[in-house]
Amino acid sequence: MVISVLALISWQKHSLTVSELRVCNSRMQHERLHVKHRGHEAMHAEMVLILIATLVVAQIVLVQWKQRHCRSYNMVTLLQMWVVPLYFTIKLYWWRFLSTWGMFSVITSYVIFRATRKPLSCRTPRMVYKWFLLIYKLSYAVGVIGYLAIMFTMFGFNIFFRIKAEDSMDVGVIMLFYGLYYGVMGRDFAEICSDYMASTIGYYNMGGMPSRNLSNDMCAVCGQKIFVDVDEEGIIEDTYQLSCNHTFHEFCIRGWCIVGKKQTCPYCNEKVDLKRMMNNPWERTHVLYGQLLDWLRYLVAWQPIIIGVVHGINFSLGLE
Repeated sequence: MVISVLALISWQKHSLTVSELRVCNSRMQHERLHVKHRGHEAMHAEMVLILIATLVVAQIVLVQWKQRHCRSYNMVTLLQMWVVPLYFTIKLYWWRFLSTWGMFSVITSYVIFRATRKPLSCRTPRMVYKWFLLIYKLSYAVGVIGYLAIMFTMFGFNIFFRIKAEDSMDVGVIMLFYGLYYGVMGRDFAEICSDYMASTIGYYNMGGMPSRNLSNDMCAVCGQKIFVDVDEEGIIEDTYQLSCNHTFHEFCIRGWCIVGKKQTCPYCNEKVDLKRMMNNPWERTHVLYGQLLDWLRYLVAWQPIIIGVVHGINFSLGLE
């Protein structure tokens, strides 16, 4: 009995000694870490200031560039939108995105080739707007589904269907990215094709007056004749008249304004009231979606470059 009591006391003393050693070791490690990172608060403050200053300067430069040389700004931005994701895709082995990116690039390249040929085929404008309108609607649908999947996971509904949270969240994020990315790319390429086709047809000129006179029964977007009067209801599509009294095929003017990002008349450059064009309240979400895509372009195209510049400045100044 006495031996067991003595053994218990010895074991308690040994346990206290081990616990005290662990506390001392943790304190020493904390002090070493504190000494190692002493003065890093000032360095972190410098890095934050560099980031803020770079963002402000970059924003001013980009805004001035867009205002003075909009065409070159859009072309460079589109090139970066097309190349930057490709770089990360190859680096991170995202083969699924690479396959969709390849199919989109091949078909869109053919569409652009058709849109920039002279003379322009009478069927080309319709084909171009149908393709980019399809991309626009698909990207809108995929983006909405991705957003709903994210909300579905955040509110815990995945538990009722026995779906892992990380799986449903991954699906939502991927679909949202796909929808937004291809929505931006489709609208940018559609704008380029719209300019080329309308300039080739002759009823539109980006820098001045059109080279052809527009008759009352011609559509300035596609260059084809209008067979349905403004007051009549068409079987396939109606005829739409802008506030400047110029008439167009309904699908053409909608593609010109919504998909092609044009807010002026294709002939006289008078500003188009998009709210007046959207008779159905649900259609106005497409305009809001287009504005979201315009904002996202800056985030995808220029944000990685700005962050790279910030890292370069920090490296040159010896800030780690």
